[in-house]
Amino acid sequence: VQLQASGGGLVQAGDSLRLSCVVSGRAFSSYVMGWFRQAPGKEREWVGAITWSSGTTNYLDSVKGRFTISRDNAKNTVYLQMNSLEFEDTAVYYCAARLRVYNSYKYWGQGTLVTVSS
Repeated sequence: VQLQASGGGLVQAGDSLRLSCVVSGRAFSSYVMGWFRQAPGKEREWVGAITWSSGTTNYLDSVKGRFTISRDNAKNTVYLQMNSLEFEDTAVYYCAARLRVYNSYKYWGQGTLVTVSS
């Protein structure tokens, strides 16, 4: 499984941005796709995830109501729609994949930088 993330950029507080993660490989239905982020000087944190087969999503409390994860089966792509961005959302964002039966993410994409100016 290979992951290719894109869509980062420089935005102002309150703006929106959509990140994409193109997934190549097979058996997507067996995977949970996650989004993580790492802010400068901080540890990487889980942002949210979507179960590919069911579309069930889960989110970090601080992004609930602002971020939405979705997937497009036809395009083999997972999205992270980020609305009402805050300065604290500034980070390198990563997409990752794990099999549903495992708790740890095995496959990682390269990061994409999101910078929110206050």
